Amino acid sequence: MRILVTGGAGFIGSALTRHLVLARGAAVLVVDKLTYAGDRRSLRDCEGRPGFGFLEADIADLPRMRAAFAEFRPEAVMHLAAESHVDRSIAGAEPFIHTNIQGSFALLEAARGYHAGLEPAARERFRFLHVSTDEVFGSLGAGGAFDEATPYDPRSPYSASKAASDHLARAWRETYGLPTLVTNCSNNYGPFHFPEKLIPLIILNALEGRPLPVYGDGGHVRDWLFVDDHVRALVAAVEHGRPGETYCIGGRSERRNLDVVETVCDLLDARRPGPASLAGQPRRSLIRFVPDRPGHDRRYAIDPGKIERELGWRAAESFESGLARTIDWYLANEWWWRPLRERVYGGERLGLLPSGEGA
Repeated sequence: MRILVTGGAGFIGSALTRHLVLARGAAVLVVDKLTYAGDRRSLRDCEGRPGFGFLEADIADLPRMRAAFAEFRPEAVMHLAAESHVDRSIAGAEPFIHTNIQGSFALLEAARGYHAGLEPAARERFRFLHVSTDEVFGSLGAGGAFDEATPYDPRSPYSASKAASDHLARAWRETYGLPTLVTNCSNNYGPFHFPEKLIPLIILNALEGRPLPVYGDGGHVRDWLFVDDHVRALVAAVEHGRPGETYCIGGRSERRNLDVVETVCDLLDARRPGPASLAGQPRRSLIRFVPDRPGHDRRYAIDPGKIERELGWRAAESFESGLARTIDWYLANEWWWRPLRERVYGGERLGLLPSGEGA
């Protein structure tokens, strides 16, 4: 297939692109703005491969998106480009509105015009996959799980912007006949993950003997999904999913944030001695509870039964096996994360209210 991947230099997008190009032999055009979280080095194994192309562009630039469609002639779009960090959305929401809402609108419009001009057989094959998050559903209590029928209840600027883009994707199908699908995934983790997110931040802080911040009481629960498992689910959705359908993708791996941090500490202790500053103490001694962030959802969990039944997808990695693979990758690939740590994001706290409230 010829696939246009937006956000293909980001964490999930680069994993998807590597899979499509290296394992599937697909022709892929990556469209990425290369913001702080986009890193072309994550695609170095794809560079120079037949059919791989890269366009540095803002998806909200409608003329450039129309030109990209006309020149590349994709058979499918896999739309992952988004501002994605809740903490950053709390501190400043404008980039989330621009990329996640205005950008999705422009991309849908470009796809709509392109799709309308295709020959009937190509029009029938075309797919537009919009990749979203479980955060649009809000917060769960102690029981239950999100599924495709869960009402939307976003609680942060990030999740509200993603909810808006989900609705746009569905509306463009109902109004214009664009064959869109939507996926909502749980928390991803794995190699090439920008170190502002919980797992890579804790890995790198623990390696360096720095404090390990845990919000609130550490009891917030997330459902963890190894990124390569997510990628396989996205490919299954674009190849075999039905237009108009939504598929929830989760790893069936709920963990408290504190449990995640403690597991990272234990796995690192077993693999590499701590720095001298620890004086032989286990890395768990670095854990520090910090004031919670505003509007912090207490629990997420996804029921992936629909995609398991209808598309035959299953998560291959347990949380323990996936986390071990992730830690081993960070230990072996300092070339990738060290420049980010030193020049882009050094681990400082994000997500404080603009007035300083909530600090």
